[in-house]
Amino acid sequence: MNIRQFRYSLDNLGYVIHDENKALAVDPGAVDEISSYIKEKNLNLEYVVNTHSHPDHTAGTKDVINRSGATLIDNSTLRNQGEIKLGDTVVKVYHTPGHTMDSLCFHVGDVLITGDTLFNGTVGNCFSNDLNSFYRSIRYLMDLPDETVILAGHDYVKASMEFAKTLEPDNPHLNRFLESYDPDRVQSTLAEERLVNPYLRFNEPTIVALLDQKGLPTKTEYNRWESIMSI
Repeated sequence: MNIRQFRYSLDNLGYVIHDENKALAVDPGAVDEISSYIKEKNLNLEYVVNTHSHPDHTAGTKDVINRSGATLIDNSTLRNQGEIKLGDTVVKVYHTPGHTMDSLCFHVGDVLITGDTLFNGTVGNCFSNDLNSFYRSIRYLMDLPDETVILAGHDYVKASMEFAKTLEPDNPHLNRFLESYDPDRVQSTLAEERLVNPYLRFNEPTIVALLDQKGLPTKTEYNRWESIMSI
């Protein structure tokens, strides 16, 4: 199974998942590039899906469908089915409310397409105003294997690492993370995220000490999550 990343607009990232014949597009904002790729690889684009309903992620969906004849699988159907069958491959669908209440992640092999739930180095804004749901979504993703590759909905790597340095200036992994950054293929493993992403490190002593120093609640794990999200 192949996964091709497409950059569009300023920092959005969309994807095509495919085998030798069948393909699935996720947040297909790069309409021309995706259409050319489908033609070049002689693929049948069967389905189009979106990680959530924000316009920067749904932009291009209708155009790609009109050009390819693909079928849109809507959010409700995806949540009910819990998977997409693409030939012999099963793409798992996780409902991960928090950034928005309709946010989804797509898991195929060791790759997780996370939309605006989890970025490389940070997490999305909690536009749903439901921090509890966001916490449970992030905890669910944190329990996935270390080798899980995170492919996000935006490239915020440089800004994320700059912010992380303000919280943990002595964290040696931050510069290493930046050194491995490739704008042509923005990705990280969950193991790397545990070392650099403040929003996955809310149980780490350095982050807990920082929260204590700021007078923020740290008694429970959920307290620490709320506190790190408030900074």
